[in-house]
Amino acid sequence: MPATAGTGAKPLFVNDMQLLAEDTIKAEQALTHADSLALMTLSDTLKLKKKRDWATWHPNPKRALWLAIVIPGAGQIYNRKYWKLPIVYGGFVGCAYAMRWNNQMYRDYSQAYLDIMDNDPNTQSYNQFLHLGAKIDETNLARYQALFKNRKDKFRRWRDLSFFCLVGVYALSVVDAYVDASLSEFDISNNLSLKVEPTIINNSTERNPLKQNSLGLSCSLNF
Repeated sequence: MPATAGTGAKPLFVNDMQLLAEDTIKAEQALTHADSLALMTLSDTLKLKKKRDWATWHPNPKRALWLAIVIPGAGQIYNRKYWKLPIVYGGFVGCAYAMRWNNQMYRDYSQAYLDIMDNDPNTQSYNQFLHLGAKIDETNLARYQALFKNRKDKFRRWRDLSFFCLVGVYALSVVDAYVDASLSEFDISNNLSLKVEPTIINNSTERNPLKQNSLGLSCSLNF
């Protein structure tokens, strides 16, 4: 009897093991299928993110503002207005060159003015600004002193003006980047037209009936 009971329990144990193995394989297959779907979904999402439609893309005004503040010209690049870069950087280079040149001339004329105001014969840097054959003596000393002072002050003003122009170019580049990004979503109708036609203007305050009506032009803008 014990041998018979043991013989019947062995097939039952084998069946349980087979069912457990089948359940494990099914679970692994289900997990693999779910992972595959997740990877496919992630791949499709990445593809959609990569394929940006530039025709309907609009820049963010705040991002364009901060980019223009940190890096001059970066706001124009972010707005995809590359044709403005030569204008922005040309303005910076021109103002920087003018400021450097005027500062150098101011320093030279300042030194020449200091030399012409003292009585030291060893300091005559002002001679480099004189025309060929021109000399400074007692008869024209006061005139040259006033001349060098006026030129020194003139180049100092121009140097300061060049600096303010440089700041102005920087401010304009920042404002342009922000306004351009803000107006990117401004919708203009395809029916953009200006209509000008003659019209009769009625002046009700005129008592003379012959002068109540007058000819004029009517302008209308559609956008």
